[in-house]
Amino acid sequence: MSASERQQLLLRVKVSYPGFNLDIDQEIGLAGVVGLFGPSGGGKSSLLRIIAGLERDADGQVVFNGEEWQNGSTHVPAFRRPVGFVFQDARLFPHLSVAGNLQFAQSRRSHDGGIIFDEVVSALDLDQLLHRGTQALSGGERQRVAIARTLLTNPRLLLLDEPLAALDAGRKREILPYIEALPKRFGIPAIYVSHAVSEIASLADDVVVLEEGRITAVGPAVDILNRDDLQSSAMPSEPVSILEVRVAEHLESLHLTRVDYRGQHITVPIMKSIAAGDSARLSLRAGDVVIATAEPQGLSVRNMLSGNIIAIKPRPDSAFSTVSIDIGGSTVRAQLTHHAVEELGLAPGMPVFALIKTASFDRNV
Repeated sequence: MSASERQQLLLRVKVSYPGFNLDIDQEIGLAGVVGLFGPSGGGKSSLLRIIAGLERDADGQVVFNGEEWQNGSTHVPAFRRPVGFVFQDARLFPHLSVAGNLQFAQSRRSHDGGIIFDEVVSALDLDQLLHRGTQALSGGERQRVAIARTLLTNPRLLLLDEPLAALDAGRKREILPYIEALPKRFGIPAIYVSHAVSEIASLADDVVVLEEGRITAVGPAVDILNRDDLQSSAMPSEPVSILEVRVAEHLESLHLTRVDYRGQHITVPIMKSIAAGDSARLSLRAGDVVIATAEPQGLSVRNMLSGNIIAIKPRPDSAFSTVSIDIGGSTVRAQLTHHAVEELGLAPGMPVFALIKTASFDRNV
C-alpha cells in the first residue's frame, strides 16, 4: 500500500486507572503523520500502548485495516502486531554498537524483505555513526538510531511517544525533518504523540485531540490547531497561530529563508530541509506578535503583516486579551494587555499591522 493511500484504525476501547478513565470510540484515517495531541495526563501514551498491545487491561476493539488486533477474547500479543514503537527513552542496547543495535532489530523480523538496511541508514543519516558505541551519542543521535532500529523490524504502523521530549530546541530542530520524511519514504503511517504544539504543527498532516481520556477533535492539522474552542483547553498556556507558508527562497549568506504567507512575505531562520516552492507549517505564539495601528518606521523587526482585526477576546482572570487578525483569509493571534487594547482603541474591523521578530520562529523550524 502506498504512502498516499489512507489506512484505517478503528478504536473502541476503555480502560480505567485510579482517578482516570480512557474511553475511545473513533475510526482514524492514517496517512502521513497523525498527531495525537493534548495536555499532559490526557491519555495519549495509554492509547498508544493499547494500539501496540501493551495494555492488557483495556477492553474493546482495535482493528487495523480490517485486521482484528483486539476484540473480546481476541488479543494479538504485542510481539505479533506489525507495530513499531519509539519511546521517549531511546532504549538502545549499551553493549552493542549502533550497527549492532540495527542488526539485532533486523534479525528479529518475522519475515524477510521489506525495509532495507542501507536505505534506513541513509534516511536517518547514520552512516558515520555505525561503528560508534551508543553511550557516545548525543540525544538527537540516539533517537535517530532508535527510530532506525524500529523501522528495521518492518512495521506497518509507526508509533512515536514524545520521542523529542528530552531534547533541547536545537536537537529537536535537527531531528524533526527526519521524522517528517519517514511516512512518505517508507510508506508507513505514523502516530506521533506530543503536547508541544510546535512539534505537531511541523509534522502532522492530521490531528487527533485527546483530553481527559476522550477524543474531542479530529481533522486536518491547520484546521484543528487554529480552532478557537481548543485554544483554552488543549493549549491553555498561550494562544498560538498555525501559518501555512510556501518557501520563496533561501538567503544562504544571511542564514534566512523568505516565505510567502497569504501573499505577503516574512523571513524565518533558514529551513535547509525544505526546497524553494515547497510548503511548510510554522507555529507562532500570540505573545510574540506586536500590533501597530500605523505602519512603523525604523524598527529592527523585519516581519510586518497587514490585516484587519476580526475579534478581541479578554482572557478570564488575566491581564490579557487575545486579538485575532485576518491575514488574507487566515488568522494570526496576538496577546495584548487589556490596557494596550484600550489605549490603542482596538476594535473589530480595524486595519492593523502584525509585527513578528524573525527569532520568534527559531524554536519551530
